[in-house]
Amino acid sequence: MPQIGPVNKEHCFRSPASGMQRNMTMTDIEKTRKRLHFRAWHRGTKESDLLLGRFADAHLADMNAEELADFEKVLDRIDPELMDWITGQAPVPANLRSSVLDKLLAFNPAG
Repeated sequence: MPQIGPVNKEHCFRSPASGMQRNMTMTDIEKTRKRLHFRAWHRGTKESDLLLGRFADAHLADMNAEELADFEKVLDRIDPELMDWITGQAPVPANLRSSVLDKLLAFNPAG
């Protein structure tokens, strides 16, 4: 069988049913979703992983580019600060509020 060319594994998809491989490039928004999903599930504390990861599982696929940028800003905050907001132990500063953060707080209601 002739060699077609090198295969870049990052841009390939192996169909689980057939095992066949086909080239597939990810769009920037798909890459962003994948990166944010990883960040949401790998925070450093299990509690944060569960709260943010479950939210990411439920909402990332439906987020547009602006919402993804807002979610990234949420993920840039430190865990203790986020946990205080989520559990209602501290109010969210008005300048940090966004529709994504509001969805996160509603998804994980305090108390």
